Amino acid sequence: MLRQKQQEENTVQPSNWYLIPGLGADERVFRGLSLPGPEVVLAWLQPQSPTEPLRQYAARLAEAVPPNQPCWLVGVSFGGLLALEVGRLRPLARVVLISSLANARQLPPLLKFGRATRLYRLVPFGLLPRLPRLAQWFFGARNGREYRLLARILRDTDPTFARWATRQLLHWDSTGVPPAVRLHGTHDRLLPAGHSPVDYALPGAGHFMIVSHAAALSRLLCEVATA
Repeated sequence: MLRQKQQEENTVQPSNWYLIPGLGADERVFRGLSLPGPEVVLAWLQPQSPTEPLRQYAARLAEAVPPNQPCWLVGVSFGGLLALEVGRLRPLARVVLISSLANARQLPPLLKFGRATRLYRLVPFGLLPRLPRLAQWFFGARNGREYRLLARILRDTDPTFARWATRQLLHWDSTGVPPAVRLHGTHDRLLPAGHSPVDYALPGAGHFMIVSHAAALSRLLCEVATA
């Protein structure tokens, strides 16, 4: 009877959505989404130290996700890594990645070069808010509302947090992460999909598609939820 009960629990359709934004972002990027269930945005925590391991950080973030609740974990960009790491600790959760990586092997060549040479240590994160047009090109944000939102996100990004997150991204050990559904834009310049498998590709969408293609993503997420 116990085994049967466990099997029934594992087949319960998830309803709650836990959303993890990308580096420097917050709940603002999810405002255009329409999901079939309650939504909870997991707010970023401050790293306990400049070298806090990603798994330790994810364990603190996972405290907001009930361990016995079937749910969806949706991670955007760097938030996708956290969704996968939280997924290790919440086996009833199903992970969805938006503009993110399913494992460390999918890191783009430019970022692998930065890791190998350690050039990322020289990146002046404090200058990023002063380069909104360059960020606009990388993120694929269009002029108007999208550009203004991206500029505000850059302005509000904590350089110390950005430095920590970049190091975690480049040195991520993805061994044993759970499977995930991957949604990616075909014109993502920041984290291009390359030859890595993508479950749902959005033609013409860039890295900022959580905002620019919110309606299309909402439809796809509803489709994923009923699959």
